[in-house]
Amino acid sequence: MFINNFDPVAFSIFSLDIRWYSLAYIFGIVFGWFYCKKIIKNQKIHNLFDDYIVYVIAGIILGGRLGYVIFYNIEYYISNPIDVLMIWKGGMSFHGAVIGIFLMSYIFCKKNNQKIFIFLDLVAIAAPIGIFLGRIANFVNSELYGKVTSLFWSVKFISIDNLSRHPSQLYEAIFEGIVLFILLNIIFKKHLVQSGIISSLFLIYYSIFRFFIEFTREPDAQLGYLIFNLTMGQIISIFFFTLGLCLFYFKNEKK
Repeated sequence: MFINNFDPVAFSIFSLDIRWYSLAYIFGIVFGWFYCKKIIKNQKIHNLFDDYIVYVIAGIILGGRLGYVIFYNIEYYISNPIDVLMIWKGGMSFHGAVIGIFLMSYIFCKKNNQKIFIFLDLVAIAAPIGIFLGRIANFVNSELYGKVTSLFWSVKFISIDNLSRHPSQLYEAIFEGIVLFILLNIIFKKHLVQSGIISSLFLIYYSIFRFFIEFTREPDAQLGYLIFNLTMGQIISIFFFTLGLCLFYFKNEKK
């Protein structure tokens, strides 16, 4: 058993606290950006990518925040609309960020007359880097923690309670981060696949990992369990899994 008593604040600059979660976003974007630039072979795409990353960042922030507001706490934000802008208080949705990235990618590609899945495939390949760092930050913050368990690798989140729990954030970091990164990069480097296939596989694999790991995770307190005793994360993952399958089928049909 491990005792989690980490400080969510990495360091302070004068009176400004720099949190691990903020650093996870920053380094996730930076590392993903440089990794994509490294694997891009087309010079035109390489030149456009620096501009494209600005759209990706906007999609992550706007989509992630609005996704959390709509999917996870809509009643609160209807009553407190000004709090939607207070991102520093927490509340971001991965699924919302994916939707945001897609919409901003569409705008960028329409503007630059580019095929959207060329860019989305690159984001999908690099995204597990950010997911890994984000889930590690969740663990440090003692948030999105798991259910009570007696397993020897359980963790006590001191700031939450004195119970031994699943380190569900680490499960997600391993599978949605490390395993997903390896799988997608093997497929990308070893197989000549049509654009859109990597994006579809990202949606499929991520949704599978997220769906099953959610069984070890406490549901969001404000929502609890929903239809068929599933969490909101599982319900959205089913939708994304279906979307990924449809995209995979559609792209293979076009071969």
